[in-house]
Amino acid sequence: MGTNDGASRRTRQQADATDAADAADATDADGVTGATSALCDLVARLRGEGGCPWDRAQTLEDVRSYLIEEAHEAAAAIDSGDWDRLREELGDLLFQVAFVAQLAAEAGAFDFAEAARAVTDKMIARHPHVFDQREQRLDSADQVAAAWERRKQREGRGLLDGVPDSLPALVAAWRIGQKAAGVGFDWSGPGPVLEKVREELAELEAEIALAEALGDERAASGTGLEGEIGDLLQATASLARHLGIDPERALARSNQKFRRRFTRIETQLGERLGEPPEDLEARQREMEDLWQAAKRES
Repeated sequence: MGTNDGASRRTRQQADATDAADAADATDADGVTGATSALCDLVARLRGEGGCPWDRAQTLEDVRSYLIEEAHEAAAAIDSGDWDRLREELGDLLFQVAFVAQLAAEAGAFDFAEAARAVTDKMIARHPHVFDQREQRLDSADQVAAAWERRKQREGRGLLDGVPDSLPALVAAWRIGQKAAGVGFDWSGPGPVLEKVREELAELEAEIALAEALGDERAASGTGLEGEIGDLLQATASLARHLGIDPERALARSNQKFRRRFTRIETQLGERLGEPPEDLEARQREMEDLWQAAKRES
């Protein structure tokens, strides 16, 4: 693409961004812009002179953990299917976003509006098949994904650059496998991946046996065991991807199931659960019986 073509394309995209911003302003009949401004004003008031001492003491490092927590709570609300709960959790997440933007504004870096404009421009640039009439129309999600990967390669970005280190490891494993599969580096189907899972499980069993044979010194380091556990988890994430299953969601639901069943055991045992058992084996058998009963009922 020549320089003039590139400049022309950028001009069209900037015009598209202006149109999109105008469209966003037009929706203020529904209160979108007003509500967003009120939220940003609220955060500025909390952080300003005479505001809340606790909010004024918060740093980016503090808010980082809150942002992650609220994102997870919003995800849980999506899983629940409860729209009222989702509305509340999205509001909490938006508050954290506005709070981070306020901290950035105080540092002279950017404000909420700049972040909103930047993501609008970026999304328009990433969707030329929608906003640029000279671009070929894309009719499927697969075509869009392939076009996006080609675009990143033209920009000199690595395929895995879009998978941040801050992602939960299971999510990252799934995304990394997905990215590699997009350029053909993948197994042919679930069967070969299942064989890989079995292979990694066998390697883990061998490492456990080695740790037991070498005694406490080997077990204390844990490096070999950690590596094999990691390989097994990564292979399992790949198997989930080939089966069309989100491994993070699958594990979250399994955790919820365990929580429900174990809560039944707590209810049945009551105060005895916190007391040292006179007969440990008898207590374990009792808990196993209660666990199996909970499984049958759920």
